[in-house]
Amino acid sequence: MKRRLFSTAMLSVTAWLGHTSARAQQAFRSGKDYITLERPVATEAGNGKIEVLEFFWYSCPHCNQFEPAFEQWAKNAPKDVVVRRVPVAFRDDFVPQQRLYFTLEAMNLVDKMHLRVFTAIHGEKLMLNSDAAVLAWADKQGIDKAKFEQTYKSFGVATKAKRAVQLQNDFKIEGVPSLGVAGRFYIDGTLAGSMPRALQVADALIAQSRQNR
Repeated sequence: MKRRLFSTAMLSVTAWLGHTSARAQQAFRSGKDYITLERPVATEAGNGKIEVLEFFWYSCPHCNQFEPAFEQWAKNAPKDVVVRRVPVAFRDDFVPQQRLYFTLEAMNLVDKMHLRVFTAIHGEKLMLNSDAAVLAWADKQGIDKAKFEQTYKSFGVATKAKRAVQLQNDFKIEGVPSLGVAGRFYIDGTLAGSMPRALQVADALIAQSRQNR
């Protein structure tokens, strides 16, 4: 499997928190710091909104390291920015975690449980790579077992998982964590130099998209 897991060694958060200056925006170049997609991808953000996608995999150690910073960035995002997480599935054994995320989303449990999944995998060393393992973990968290299982196996969650795979293919995702901006731009830690800097690039591309819409 030729998939890169990008290094996300965390630099000082002050390097990227807040708005990127106009000078910094001008320094970012397509083909060097990010990629402009040949074919724009349809977004779900709605008119007047700019969509930012975070592509991730719960078992990825770099995603685990990046997620707290991304969560803070998302909370501070401007009102015209719509942030969505997209769990990838490079192999069949990724699918249970993909379904896990979309089940939490459908049950309005992402805010409460999302980081707990990372902790279960990277702190408690649980695999969570099978339906049985995911259902057992959810039960131990005190989540309604019947409702979780019904949602996990639902057509709605299956449809979202299928859409997630389409998005990872449309953005030509090679590794995680990575970002998609406005259905037009792709950013990862290798291109940007680090994931904190990738968020700087995202800020610049958001500003650019706002000016061009």
